[in-house]
Amino acid sequence: MILQKLFKKLKETKVAHQIIPHKTVYTAVDAANTLKVKLEQVVKSLLIKIGKEFYLVNLPANKNLDFKKLAKHFKVKSNEVSLPKEKVMTEKFKVKPGAMSAFGSVHKIPVVIDKSLLKIKEAIFSSGSFTDSIKMRVGDYLKLENPISGSIGVVRKIKSSSARKSGSARKSGLARKSSSARKSSAVRNKSHTFPRGIKPRRKKLH
Repeated sequence: MILQKLFKKLKETKVAHQIIPHKTVYTAVDAANTLKVKLEQVVKSLLIKIGKEFYLVNLPANKNLDFKKLAKHFKVKSNEVSLPKEKVMTEKFKVKPGAMSAFGSVHKIPVVIDKSLLKIKEAIFSSGSFTDSIKMRVGDYLKLENPISGSIGVVRKIKSSSARKSGSARKSGLARKSSSARKSSAVRNKSHTFPRGIKPRRKKLH
């Protein structure tokens, strides 16, 4: 099991780390929200195929992988960089889809990181489990994995909570206006109706 191999490696190398149990999460963003930490403090790990080789790409959760930048870094064409199919994870690497750890040495593949991680002192890494993460110093991680670094990420576009609230308020306002309009229309229609059998009186013109 990958998780057991990783814990054994950390124990043997005597690297200071903390295992953080949490509820089941499937993405780095979910992990950040669950642990109540900033996105840039959580590392997301992606299995990427460049040419015929596999790499483990790590970048902070506030960024998305820029495939063009990664291709440029490795001096290959953009169409040579891809996300492998899920069966590659299950058959070749023996892990569930989305359960790659952040430690390429455990999976026996090289690691590539976005250079913005070099500015972070401590981060939360994937352990290969949906219910446990590993907190450790980035410097110690670098010594363990000796990764390739480069500018391969682009900051995610996330709507602020104020923007979301503003959008909700606008929708709510429109809903109230629509409701008021329907009520007003109903009142006008009701004022022009008469009981069955009773005809409206017509004013005589003099």
